Formats: sequence, structure tokens, C-alpha cells
Amino acid sequence: MPIYSPERALAIIRENSPAADPQAIALRALVFVLGDEARATRFLALTGLTPDALRAGLGDAAIQGAVLEFLANHEADLVAAAAALDIPPHVLAAAWESLR
Repeated sequence: MPIYSPERALAIIRENSPAADPQAIALRALVFVLGDEARATRFLALTGLTPDALRAGLGDAAIQGAVLEFLANHEADLVAAAAALDIPPHVLAAAWESLR
């Protein structure tokens, strides 16, 4: 069973979330992280989250912040996420700061 459904998640985010909302940015970033199996595995290993805990905590600012912190702590992932989400890297970092 997949951790997420990217098509559904992206549709919900596009319809209901302003682009600069830190929570929306974190959820979009999570879709990016989970879109790559190696990155997703590393995220879960580094955060200690299980897929079930991640699913249950999607609305939790601490979980959302962990996604952005994960990206901020690895420049290559941060830059790749920023490009994929079409937002500047500093916007991802600012979203992380606001969720801390």
C-alpha cells in the first residue's frame, strides 16, 4: 500500500492551499520526498517515522517541519525540491522556520 497518492495530494494542494502557506509548502515537499524511493527511505530512517506515523501526523506542524528540515539539511535535495515545486529554496527554508 503506497504511503501517498501523488495525484490526489497534488489536486488537494492546488485547489485548497495558497502557494505561500507553510503547511501547504510542507505537504508539497512531502510529495516530492516520497516521490523518490531512495529519498523516502532516507527520510523515514533519519526522522524515525514509520509510514503509519507519517500518515497519522500529516496535519501536525512537527511532522511538516520535519519534512522541510530534512530538505534543508541536504542542499542537493533542497535545490531539487525547490526546482520541482517551482519555488525558491529560501521559501522552503522560511516555511520550515515558521513551522518550528
